[in-house]
Amino acid sequence: MTIALEVQTDSWPIAGGFTIARGSRTHAHVVTVTLIEGPHTGRGECVPYARYGESVEGVMADIARMGPEIERGLTREALQQAMPAGAARNALDCAFWDLEAKRSGVPAYRSAGIDTPHDMLTAFTISLGTPEKMAADTAKAAGRPLLKVKLGGEGDPARIAAVRKAAPDARLIVDANEAWSAETFADNMAACAAAGVELIEQPLPADDDASLATLERPIPVCADESLHTSADLERLAPLYDAVNIKLDKTGGVTEALVLLEKARAMDFRIMVGCMLGTSLAMAPATLPAQQADYVDLDAPLLLERDREPGLVFSGSLISPPAPALWG
Repeated sequence: MTIALEVQTDSWPIAGGFTIARGSRTHAHVVTVTLIEGPHTGRGECVPYARYGESVEGVMADIARMGPEIERGLTREALQQAMPAGAARNALDCAFWDLEAKRSGVPAYRSAGIDTPHDMLTAFTISLGTPEKMAADTAKAAGRPLLKVKLGGEGDPARIAAVRKAAPDARLIVDANEAWSAETFADNMAACAAAGVELIEQPLPADDDASLATLERPIPVCADESLHTSADLERLAPLYDAVNIKLDKTGGVTEALVLLEKARAMDFRIMVGCMLGTSLAMAPATLPAQQADYVDLDAPLLLERDREPGLVFSGSLISPPAPALWG
């Protein structure tokens, strides 16, 4: 039976806005794909990211160009070679996974080799700001067991100290979003160590991270912008202790699971993270997240509203997605 493709864009307001080292946003702009085969539909969502040269318009055009191929019988497996890794392939790959589950009655987690999915503890993000603003935001979230703190380079020692004071009992991980330099690395790392930070994401720019091989790393360092697919792991092995797997970088669940297996075999610690999207974007990521050391899928908690039905959160615990949402 022929599979029809539909693609649309949606905008979701962010509660209070969202700021990282590269700038601020008030809305999450996502692209939603629907694959229709008779009575069955499969959905996927991606978040085009300008850091990787993507735009909503460009991603939608890339997806639309695959429509004739999908009508001619393109499979999920063939999709991996038909499109490069990135947001566009992610939306289609996730929609194929969902369609396959709806068509066969076999849950996506079973197809991914998971017998019984479990709840996952997600980090909760503290947006970049002044030390005072970050302390106030942290105080509101101090009861959450794991906080992810966005840093921005200059002034980061004061920021992380303020966050730790406001949440003395929370576990902390940090995301610098490429904002540190080799010159500021030692002081910022020392401040994070003093605050008891467990993990630091992407401290240096992806095109200037070779110096990590010679810098002291008292806290494990995690590749985010430097990592896209399993092909990147060999280069990253001397530089990083962990990797952040995001479906919008890997181009979907299919490559994410390949990346997860290879990274585990190479003794990387695993984080499964996300761009700022809805529960439809998070749901497929719960498959690799079942085996992650750190889960960062809190995006729906940062939105003013989410899809219905969405993921179920109990505090910072995420339940596996219901089939009505995905998979």
